Amino acid sequence: MKFKDALSSQEKQLFKDAIGKVKPIVQDTVLASKKITKKKVLLGKDKAAKQNASFYFSDEFEPNLNQQGPVKYVREGTDSFLAKRLRRGEYAPDLILDLHGLDQQQAKLELAALLFACQKEHAHCICIIHGLGSRILKNKVPHWLVQHPDIMAFHQAPLEWGGNGAILALVELKDKFASNNF
Repeated sequence: MKFKDALSSQEKQLFKDAIGKVKPIVQDTVLASKKITKKKVLLGKDKAAKQNASFYFSDEFEPNLNQQGPVKYVREGTDSFLAKRLRRGEYAPDLILDLHGLDQQQAKLELAALLFACQKEHAHCICIIHGLGSRILKNKVPHWLVQHPDIMAFHQAPLEWGGNGAILALVELKDKFASNNF
């Protein structure tokens, strides 16, 4: 059954009376101009922020970290109890980064991207799995973390999060809506 045949002639006339005069639309061809969308602008800003974040890390800087026992650090002006709470496993990581198979430069870029993502995702606690291997990343990751201004504290991870092959770190969130429940 076709749609034209579905209506009687009275129904068609009733519809025409209800609508009134109708003027056909004239289609103009308009060429749309290319606009830079907000998404592209934001992607450009994100890329620039990631690149800037990687400049916090210097391979030349040697912080005075505890050489004996587990690796730990608490930023000056921060509660020293944070490292102890990290060691006890009181914090569960919001984001986890696995650096297995990466060289130093790749690991540094991934770490910068992780710290950038922490601000974006409001992740307060992170776990960085560097592994043991030849101990290159095991030694470098703490040195890089000490240099970043958003890192409040870190400690060697408890066994459930990687033990000797990982670090748990607390990140200071810069967003004014972030919770400060620590």
